[in-house]
Amino acid sequence: MSNQGTPQSPTLEANPDLKITYANLARIAHSPADIIIDFAHLLPGEVKAQIGARILLSPISAKLLHRALGENLARFEAAYGSIQIPVNTTLADNLFRPHQPPPEPPEEE
Repeated sequence: MSNQGTPQSPTLEANPDLKITYANLARIAHSPADIIIDFAHLLPGEVKAQIGARILLSPISAKLLHRALGENLARFEAAYGSIQIPVNTTLADNLFRPHQPPPEPPEEE
């Protein structure tokens, strides 16, 4: 039996010195030909974040990434429960607003 009609997924290999970057902030920009996603880590109370990775995608690759993220989030939520997002906010509100410290506890009399 032949698998000629079935495309195979590529084998991915990570360079041993690949830098892993944690991001809690993303900025997305685009031109007619490209989608650019900058990933950064913003520390609580800071107003500047250093970009740790910049990904440049074609529009079709960005659309496929969007679909793959949706599918993977659905699987994640099926396994671990719903991811709660605060109501009445946007992605930009959550990613780009400055850190708000917790309110001070009331003083005891």
